[in-house]
Amino acid sequence: MQNTSNLLMIKPVNFGFNEETASNNAFQFKDSNSDVQTRALNEFNNYVKKLEENGINVLVVEDTPKPYTPDSIFPNNWISFHEDGRLCLYPMFALNRRQERKNTVMDAINNKFSVKNIVDLTKFENENLFLEGTGSMVLDRDNKIVYACLSERTNIKVLNEFAKIFGYSIASFNAVDKNGLPIYHTNVVMSVSEQIVVICLDAVNDASEKEMLLSTIKKSNKELLEISFEQMSNFAGNMLQVKNDKGKQFMVMSKTAYNILDAKQIDLIKKYNEIIAVDIDTIERNGGGSARCMLAEIFLNRK
Repeated sequence: MQNTSNLLMIKPVNFGFNEETASNNAFQFKDSNSDVQTRALNEFNNYVKKLEENGINVLVVEDTPKPYTPDSIFPNNWISFHEDGRLCLYPMFALNRRQERKNTVMDAINNKFSVKNIVDLTKFENENLFLEGTGSMVLDRDNKIVYACLSERTNIKVLNEFAKIFGYSIASFNAVDKNGLPIYHTNVVMSVSEQIVVICLDAVNDASEKEMLLSTIKKSNKELLEISFEQMSNFAGNMLQVKNDKGKQFMVMSKTAYNILDAKQIDLIKKYNEIIAVDIDTIERNGGGSARCMLAEIFLNRK
């Protein structure tokens, strides 16, 4: 099952520019305005409303003021949920992001969903090795392929451990932005849905890695949607396919991403999905993440 109708979102209480993550996230820009939290909360609430209006189930958990977690709005980096009932916890690069693993979130999940087992990879933080969930990994769940752009936040040793435990084959590669800087997370480079793989192949300099990716995508029987450097830098790679409670499929993205796509690209997406485009400009600028980063897909069974 590639997509789900159940999503976890964390309502921010202290959202803002995170100094601890800015060192290797070139998508972050510090906002000079003082009302970042207020604007981010408004964007968050409108996002949730838009999803729910389309019949998508959203479990909203409000963050806690302490400990200080400015990036809690991006839960997909520290937790993932799987169809076999397992939950996975991930090792995080930034110290203040490790504090996002809060009991309030775990309790909310356990109250509504059946968790059979917890896979805890956070031990790798002791070795300064990181794998930031479905930011570091883009999962083709149907074909059991994990795409991963290796970086300071995506370590091959931890990736191998995940793949072994969950039974995935690995398609790992290196990618850079238009300035030649390493890409911090795979899910800004690419997205995998049931029918389409969105990817910025220009970001992959190594010819053999690029050929491997093209071959892997072709074998997965998905259509290829290439995006440019400019489109990637405007979060066009950071989209996620979800479905509602009637099985209708949607591609969720930010308005920033939607506005940078051309008509042909939009037509290919609309061939399979209705598009939900949300205005999250404050969150994108300050957090360096977009629409997909705010969604942790829940594949667990409801209680």
